[in-house]
Amino acid sequence: MRRLLNTLFVMTEDAYLALENENVVVKQGDAILGRVPLLTLESIIDFSWRGASPALLGACAERSIGFSFLTPQGKFLARVCGENPGNVLLRQQQYRIADEAAASLVFARNFIAAKIYNARTVLERAKRDHADSIDTEALGTISAAMASSMRLARKAENADDLRGLEGDAAHQYFTMLGQLILQQRNAFPFTGRTKRPPIGRVNAMLSFGYTLLAHDCAASLESVGLDAYVGFLHTPRPGRQSLALDLMEELRAVFVDRLVITLINNRVVRGTDFEEKENGGTYLKKAGRQKFITAWQEKKREPITHPFLEEKIPWGLVPYVQSLLLARTVRGDVEEYPSFLWK
Repeated sequence: MRRLLNTLFVMTEDAYLALENENVVVKQGDAILGRVPLLTLESIIDFSWRGASPALLGACAERSIGFSFLTPQGKFLARVCGENPGNVLLRQQQYRIADEAAASLVFARNFIAAKIYNARTVLERAKRDHADSIDTEALGTISAAMASSMRLARKAENADDLRGLEGDAAHQYFTMLGQLILQQRNAFPFTGRTKRPPIGRVNAMLSFGYTLLAHDCAASLESVGLDAYVGFLHTPRPGRQSLALDLMEELRAVFVDRLVITLINNRVVRGTDFEEKENGGTYLKKAGRQKFITAWQEKKREPITHPFLEEKIPWGLVPYVQSLLLARTVRGDVEEYPSFLWK
């Protein structure tokens, strides 16, 4: 089993990253802010605007260390990819599946059914654990509707029908997610999902978390030999990691959404950790991003029993395990892609 290594997050906006003697060196002007050995890293996420040296990018690509550039506010810009370690036949088969609507639909149905299943489980757990604090009747109604959407998703006859079912279930889910906020409700009102830009503090954290999850999924897919840019549900588009977006669908609620709710309810993040921009969007300030990233890394180290493998692994390896299972299904070693169904 792959070992979970570290992710280096560079938050200083005017930092520059360079390579010195197999180390990542983070510089701010003439000052050295930090030095990290490459062999301890599996990925680097850079929020600075100055970037990194070609030598460092080449070394990361050679060692399959994921390197993503984001704006200081957390918007994804670009990702550096090295030589793919997988068999070219795997990618050829991936492209064949992506070009065939019926073949793609088989995978897409599993992604979306699992997404709805996991989102519904998040709500059901809240109903069980906090029955005195939430509207259990409304939640029960939404949960039943989502269960119906999940069953229909497994039988969807085309991608448009599937996307419609996914959209309806997502809308239902997000109308109830605010009920799970039990503390700081005045500071964190939530009535629905908005993006590009994210409106409100909850949406700011959701968007930030989804960006981090997309990075992890893309890195995992590439590590097993798949092309993160050619998806089965999300259609190919220049610059979009379509397969990474496919893979992360089933992980959004159980990884990002639950973490966001926990950070609010435990008062780890506060209203003062956010700022409003001229475009109307809400974004985490640097201190807020640091709090989120710290919790994100702690979450990735937590153990979980994988529902398909029935083995204990860290949460952070779930995208890699799902990528491995996806690659085996594409090759034909596994009959049907075993989605991640959280229990």
